[in-house]
Amino acid sequence: MTKRYTTLVGGKWTGNDRPGIEVVNPYDNSIIGIVPEASADDVEQAIEAARLGFVEMAALPAYRRAEILARTSDFILRDREEIAEIIAREAGKSWKYALSEAERSAETFRFASHEAKNAHGELVPMDASPVSAGRFGFYIRTPIGVIGAITPFNFPLNLVAHKVAPALAAGNSLVLKPATKTPLSSIKLAEILAEAGLPAGGLNIVIGSGKTVGNKLVEDDRLAMITFTGSPPVGIEIKARSGLKRVTLELGSNSPTIIDEDGDVDAAVSRCVIGSFANSGQVCISVQRIFVHQRRYHEFMDKFVAATRRLKVGDPMDRESDIGPMISRVELDRSVAWLEEAKALGAKIETGGRVIGNCLEPTILSGVTPEMKVVCSEVFAPIVSVLPYETFEQALDMADDSVYGLQAGVYTRDINKAFQAVRRLDVGGIVINDVPTFRVDHMPYGGNKQSGLGREGVRYALEEMTNIKMVCINL
Repeated sequence: MTKRYTTLVGGKWTGNDRPGIEVVNPYDNSIIGIVPEASADDVEQAIEAARLGFVEMAALPAYRRAEILARTSDFILRDREEIAEIIAREAGKSWKYALSEAERSAETFRFASHEAKNAHGELVPMDASPVSAGRFGFYIRTPIGVIGAITPFNFPLNLVAHKVAPALAAGNSLVLKPATKTPLSSIKLAEILAEAGLPAGGLNIVIGSGKTVGNKLVEDDRLAMITFTGSPPVGIEIKARSGLKRVTLELGSNSPTIIDEDGDVDAAVSRCVIGSFANSGQVCISVQRIFVHQRRYHEFMDKFVAATRRLKVGDPMDRESDIGPMISRVELDRSVAWLEEAKALGAKIETGGRVIGNCLEPTILSGVTPEMKVVCSEVFAPIVSVLPYETFEQALDMADDSVYGLQAGVYTRDINKAFQAVRRLDVGGIVINDVPTFRVDHMPYGGNKQSGLGREGVRYALEEMTNIKMVCINL
């Protein structure tokens, strides 16, 4: 029989009596689990449990929070193969990337353990002003309160970790709404956190629609903050409806990579294959637009196409598979429609483009133009466009011609061009001599323009999740 799961609310596992949501393996459409669908009353109970849990979380000394997070990291590593199987089955992520996500999540919690002991304030030089000479001043960081975390399907554990770990490190409590397509990773994480000693109410999970669950979290005044990863339209709506809550938004991108005339083409090919097609391109910082100097264009394209054709499309549980399915047939059909539109407008498919079961072959396009959806919008599929350019300034203009601004990659051996890109590109992160898909979990991560608000990366998320309390002493 299909396993029926429960969720964690107020330290208790509940939901056996709830209507269920089927969790489906996107590769073969098999049902891999049934999770409880939250009602409005369930969301209310989770918020109240988090409100009560916050009292205990805020009172925990830093060393205790650090111990819980460190044990969580250890337990994730202990169970990483089980976790990788969950990710591969519910998200369709190829095994090697699913295992990597499990290991990265452990590192995220390890970083959070360190930050729990280092979240401190600073002295403020009061005598810098004549009116406060003789006073002593400092500020401390205090937890913000109950945080609502809304997470996507594409990194069902590590993007949850990036919200849960710093929130707990700071002494907050959470209500987590994982993606309904990939909730099993979050349930496993809740089991691990409970084993690690997390107080009741520290983490509460509710699974359901945006209308029932998401809207309630966004609008309820008992929550102090919403942290969301997803699409720009939903992010804009969250910001409009959240009132005076603090909001962090990690939204879309169509990340560019520039390969200049002096760039290392072989290195760029190797990394662009991974950056473009890992997780079937369903990555916020997936390589979507590649700009290649016209003198290196044909060399790059020949090698890039050849390397892409060596990728293996198939069952995510096959340890040799590189490319798994799209998350749903709806997303697969949308991606194919965008490809057809591009072809009708003059684009050429250099390789790929075929649908194999629920998978889309890794696809390289040439002859694209800026108005095509595959260029100007977030494709979120294993589709990448390659465009030639004449001058580095032209490449920067083309790369920056986007409503998004998450990360960009630049291949060049010229330090002046590297810093020209740093100054010129309106993005949250620039990666020199690598693709924009590069991310480690302690660096500040987030975007400009329609790519979002605020920054993640454990230390930077923790700062977003705390208040500053200023103390002035009149000596």
